[in-house]
Amino acid sequence: MNPTTYATLYGPYQPPRPRPRHGRQVLVVVLAAVLWAITFVSVAELAFLVGMVALWGAAEGQPVGEFVMTFVGIVGVATTLLVALAFAPGVRRLAPAMRLLLLGALACPVPTVYAALV
Repeated sequence: MNPTTYATLYGPYQPPRPRPRHGRQVLVVVLAAVLWAITFVSVAELAFLVGMVALWGAAEGQPVGEFVMTFVGIVGVATTLLVALAFAPGVRRLAPAMRLLLLGALACPVPTVYAALV
């Protein structure tokens, strides 16, 4: 008889421990971090560009409020859509690392392409 059988049958309940799968998890986290870093750098570059254009326009006496508010509105709508997607039932069932990777893959292309074109 196995020496742990008695403890398993009559001892306190011990939930099964999940097997660690660190190899795949680390890769997903690294990919998500790279995607989000590219996204943040692209948005920061675009924000700097919008700020500089607004500063130059204001220095010449041009109205820049509409230009800046358009940029802020676009970033706000994109953020709202990503947050809404993050709380969608199908996405919430994913592991946190996979959720970050999915949202990063959706958020990365648009600002990166715009920043590259500028």
